[in-house]
Amino acid sequence: MDYNKNGFEDSEKEKEKPYNKIKLRYMGVLKAEILKDMIIRGMKAEKLKSMINAGMKAEKLKGMMVARSRLAWLKLWAVRATTMVLLWAIAMQLRVIGGTLGPRMLKSRVAYSLPPERVYENNGYLMVSCNGGLNQMRAGICDMVAIARYMNVTLIVPELDNTSFWNDYSQFQDIFDVDYFITSLRDEVRILKELPPAQQKKVELESRFSMPPISWSNMTYYYTTILTRIKTYEVVHFQKTDARLANNGIPEEVQKLRCRVNYEALKFAPPIEEVAKKIVSILRERGPFLVLHLRYEMDMVAFSGCIEGCNEEEIEETTKMRYAYPWWKEKEIDSVNKRKAGLCPLTPEETALALRALDIDRNIQVYIAAGQIYKGERRMATLREAFPNIVRKETLLDPSDLMPFQNHSNQMAAIDYYVAIESDIFVPTYGGNMTKVVEGHRRYLGFKKTILLDRKVLVELIDQYKNGTLTWDEFSVSVKAAHADRMGNPIRRSEVPGKPKEEDYFYTNPQECLSSVAEP
Repeated sequence: MDYNKNGFEDSEKEKEKPYNKIKLRYMGVLKAEILKDMIIRGMKAEKLKSMINAGMKAEKLKGMMVARSRLAWLKLWAVRATTMVLLWAIAMQLRVIGGTLGPRMLKSRVAYSLPPERVYENNGYLMVSCNGGLNQMRAGICDMVAIARYMNVTLIVPELDNTSFWNDYSQFQDIFDVDYFITSLRDEVRILKELPPAQQKKVELESRFSMPPISWSNMTYYYTTILTRIKTYEVVHFQKTDARLANNGIPEEVQKLRCRVNYEALKFAPPIEEVAKKIVSILRERGPFLVLHLRYEMDMVAFSGCIEGCNEEEIEETTKMRYAYPWWKEKEIDSVNKRKAGLCPLTPEETALALRALDIDRNIQVYIAAGQIYKGERRMATLREAFPNIVRKETLLDPSDLMPFQNHSNQMAAIDYYVAIESDIFVPTYGGNMTKVVEGHRRYLGFKKTILLDRKVLVELIDQYKNGTLTWDEFSVSVKAAHADRMGNPIRRSEVPGKPKEEDYFYTNPQECLSSVAEP
């Protein structure tokens, strides 16, 4: 080995010089000590003599001592090196274990530090049955948590709607991470998976008090009317959860809790999130992507009564479907006037024209977040010609990946929701619940680009372009001008006192929770 003059070998040479000088004196002392020791141990003189005569010379003793010194040093170095390697290996193993076993031990997808549990005098128990599709129920759950917290009651994990048109029997834990939901909110409200035994027995013997709370209510209604009933009955059951809390006139701390539940506590169940992340990863590897929430499934066409572009057979088919569902109240529908009023979902052909006019890159990936498009092969032809990179979850994944979610429309919708909030651009063609909730979520994530198509303006411009009144350039300029301020940018939430259905929905624009909102 080549060491410098301050290295190990030089230091050993320095040790040899003083050793030679004291050689004779050292050997005399050493022999005397050896002799003494051996006599004490009972060794005979003849044996001692034979050992001395065997050639135990000073040089050999010196060599043995130096060798032992070096060996001790090498052993020390080896122990230190081995210890460092072992510590590194343990650290790596703990890191791996922390990323896999840790979440399972917490029954959640990520390891997180639990917030301190809020201690309060419990006023009773609130049970709720959500109604509607996934995003309608999602918003209702957020409202119920906020209501329960500020009434100081215990919330039982909400039941999901299994009786509506969607016919999906998924329960809360099938769609959301129920353990994370409960523990992440423990510093606000106590949430249980089921009633305690005593209250459950009481409900079974006496029946539970059920009611639908009044729509668009403020917190005063819950503090007075509802809290009084909870204190009377101990357990109260809400039969509906949609739009049961007002958009405006609500204390800021309540609004912020609604946001916290929606954007932080309501995480999707691990199987759903795993598949959704896989889709996003595939799309990201290929480049930017746009999520198109194209509401043109058969049930939407039938429900809306909007028949633009449909032939006679399709009109008859969708009309029969509309009359087959008694809870669809509107039966006779003037499709032409409804479309002109901007109340119809855009058709795939109209959507293609709008995206082209907005100069959306024709090579961008367009992920269709929707069910089966009605008469898709024919109706999607124009859109596919304009944007050839059209994909769906079914085309990106193996059938086995989606098998667990088949026949569960709300779980499929949850996958699309996740992809939608992760997309570079989100474009809805109709103002349903997913549109509203995703729009607000993307605002919360930093005002991500969301193109809110003005259907009333668009159909008028499209008709003018089709009949030759406008050239393509004129049409494109007009479409861009109409949507300059409809890209998900910061705005104030509109308020219409006494008419909550006509004002902006809280979850579309949760301005109390956003970092930057334009002043009125």
